[in-house]
Amino acid sequence: MFGTLASGDIETARLRRDLRITCNLGFSCGGGFEDIGMRLEGENLLPHGGDDGEVVNETAPFHVERPLFQQTQKLVVGYALTSKKMKSFLQPKLEYMARRKGICFVPIDLNRPLSDQGPFDVVLHKLLGKEWQEVIEDYQQKHPEVTVLDPPSAIKRIYNRQSMLQGMSDLNLSDCGGSIYVPKQLVVLNDSASSADRVVEAGLKFPLVAKPLWIDGTAKSHQLFLAYDKRSLAELEPPLILQEFVNHGGVMFKVFVVGDIIKVVRRFSLPNVSNCDKAKADGVFKFPRVSSAAASADNADLEPSVAELPPKPFLEALVKELRTLLGLRLFNIDMIREHGSKNVFSVIDINYFPGYGKMPDYEPVVVDFFHNLAQAKHNKKRHCK
Repeated sequence: MFGTLASGDIETARLRRDLRITCNLGFSCGGGFEDIGMRLEGENLLPHGGDDGEVVNETAPFHVERPLFQQTQKLVVGYALTSKKMKSFLQPKLEYMARRKGICFVPIDLNRPLSDQGPFDVVLHKLLGKEWQEVIEDYQQKHPEVTVLDPPSAIKRIYNRQSMLQGMSDLNLSDCGGSIYVPKQLVVLNDSASSADRVVEAGLKFPLVAKPLWIDGTAKSHQLFLAYDKRSLAELEPPLILQEFVNHGGVMFKVFVVGDIIKVVRRFSLPNVSNCDKAKADGVFKFPRVSSAAASADNADLEPSVAELPPKPFLEALVKELRTLLGLRLFNIDMIREHGSKNVFSVIDINYFPGYGKMPDYEPVVVDFFHNLAQAKHNKKRHCK
């Protein structure tokens, strides 16, 4: 038997050992998954009956005193992801926890017809390109019983920053403790220098946030700049979106959505820009990246008016409306609170299938999401009999 974990090294050894045990006990996607009499407690794996204090020995043989073989409803998830997304998302802990819930992740072979593979209950994907979009759309038509996360047509909308935020002003967010608006913005398709007059005509005020129009999966598509004056616009490379900068106390809220589950984390952002700063500054300033966990502001000493998370009823109403508007179940929202306001927020970006690995304790959230999908499919089949 084995008990608590003594160190980070033993934690790593435990995961390796657990994955090997899973294989040795004959867990497979085709034959169901057995409950081997274990339970999760915090970050430790403990046998039923409590912790006997014994340190894990990676080479010790595994022994189950009271085997309990319970058939669980399985869910086969075929995935087509970039190598970067696979590395960050399909962590050993996630796959182990998923197996215990009867969820199996299977790679999709891009060199074979998708319909010849599987069968899948869910297809999870994040690949770009017209060819892949056509493959998925054809597969959806031929296999309506399979859940595709998410529809390519819905994903395509938020890969364009012009269409990404359309319809936000029409969301029904009354009586939920907050309000939402989208900063004024302008699309520049070519010749940034000549856009200065259009900026004035559109009533936009400097400084302006400049963002690439298309999100194509490259690091460059996530590079943001702050333009302080008209002349600085000539330094920017179109096509792009120019958006009014909103003072927000230097904190951004990343709202992760996994189906019906919502998780919020704080990230450091640009500090407020005063009128004095505007008078002194010129040119273009490159934004620091705020997506990494290193930019977390969750434990920082911040003013309560800046650090306070958006109200829960507001977030629930916003996410519910956005799921309907966008047709997505896996996404995140980048939000800021207008500095000096109680709960006036701006949605400044939306990302499909974001870096969930940067969300604290993402594994149980993702596993619960897929487990709920499996249960819903099981209930539907039983109801149709």
